[in-house]
Amino acid sequence: MPDTVLLCYCTCPDAGSAAMLAETLVSERFAACVNRISGVTSTYRWQDRITTDSEELLLIKTTAERFEALKARLLELHPYKLPELIAVPVEHGHSAYLDWVRDGVSG
Repeated sequence: MPDTVLLCYCTCPDAGSAAMLAETLVSERFAACVNRISGVTSTYRWQDRITTDSEELLLIKTTAERFEALKARLLELHPYKLPELIAVPVEHGHSAYLDWVRDGVSG
């Protein structure tokens, strides 16, 4: 459903790239809101090695209709070769807030 609100997760290597992505996604109406959570520690396998890094987590609010455009812009700007981008549909929430998200990415 195109007007389904999505909560997208994306990690960034530092506060500067996280701030730039958040500002861009909101100002260009790919997202209605982006929360930045610092102090995230990620452990993952990359190029056959186990790695642990400090990252910032972005919680991006958008709609299913805007997701592909958001993904294209994020992949264009993100400093990682393979950025995390996971979208989860919001099944329940405060309807006025969800309408605000929809309105924030339209137009």
